[in-house]
Amino acid sequence: MTFSVRSVHTLRTVRALAAALLAGALLAGCSTFSEEGRDQYERSQGEPPAAEGAEGAASDEEESESANPELPFDVRPLLKPDKDYLGLAADGAPAKMTAVKDFAEKAGKKPNLIEFYSAWGDQYETRLVKNSWDYGAVSFIAWEPFETPLKDIASGKEDEYIREYARSVKKLNLPVAISWAHEMNGFWYPWGTKKVTAEEFVAAYKHIHDLFAEEGATQVIWVWSPNVINPMPKVKLEPYWPGDEYVDWVGVIGYYAATGPSTYPELYGPTMTQIRTFTKKPFIIAETAAQAGERKPADIKDLFKGTAKAEDVIGFVWFNFDKETDWRISSGPLSQKTFREQAQSDSFGFDVTKP
Repeated sequence: MTFSVRSVHTLRTVRALAAALLAGALLAGCSTFSEEGRDQYERSQGEPPAAEGAEGAASDEEESESANPELPFDVRPLLKPDKDYLGLAADGAPAKMTAVKDFAEKAGKKPNLIEFYSAWGDQYETRLVKNSWDYGAVSFIAWEPFETPLKDIASGKEDEYIREYARSVKKLNLPVAISWAHEMNGFWYPWGTKKVTAEEFVAAYKHIHDLFAEEGATQVIWVWSPNVINPMPKVKLEPYWPGDEYVDWVGVIGYYAATGPSTYPELYGPTMTQIRTFTKKPFIIAETAAQAGERKPADIKDLFKGTAKAEDVIGFVWFNFDKETDWRISSGPLSQKTFREQAQSDSFGFDVTKP
């Protein structure tokens, strides 16, 4: 890893608090992939079995595998499901599932989307993706280019790495949501507004996507994840938009903090309104939590109610960490009770293997 897990999460929580304080004070041309590309899921392209009795004929098992090759996983039913995702980012998960199971016990419901963080340069972490899937959840990877200039990515200097990553995704053949260079409209990451232009971001994002398309890695749900605009309202989002053909989910990131917005419309409304001027792709709250304190139970209830009410929001990912402040649902008995009550809604959670 370029950064340690601890340092990445420390930066993230410092950023979340700072953003809240500021807010208080202030392929090649395919949707993700084209319908033509997606339709390959519905076409079997097996080889005919070898002639019976021929020298070197394949075994019955080999013939069966050849005649019925595994088709690429079809992510289309996962893009806009009838029910909302109940997502989770938790310490050590999904390398170890202890924190996930603990969350599920406290929440009274299993999460079906598990987020983890991966530094640019890391290999595709197939074991983690498989751990999530075996549990009953889709992996959601925040892919972070901490030390690689986006110009280098766009110009092709990282192509070998990108192609290898894409081939690994294709080989594992499980669905995965990838959010690359999230919060690009903020100033706190090296790929943010202080060092990278919108044009550079878009060029790199599209280049990565196009290489995945060339490799046939159609198992990806592509996520474009800006931070809520409250801390930096003058940074317009449309220049950072790669285009509908490159994005499946709009992953808005925003936390309920003690000094920040206290309602769903205040926290997410301005950002979603601006985004709706240039795309109708479904929203997912790609990262959120509520700061420990007297207001937390009300914030939790507001998050559930707001997400369930919004037809174009397909769920959220809860950042269940105790880092600098306690974002966990178990930070207090009333917070946990409220989360558990709200999670029982039939609107949240579904079997991702049968969406």
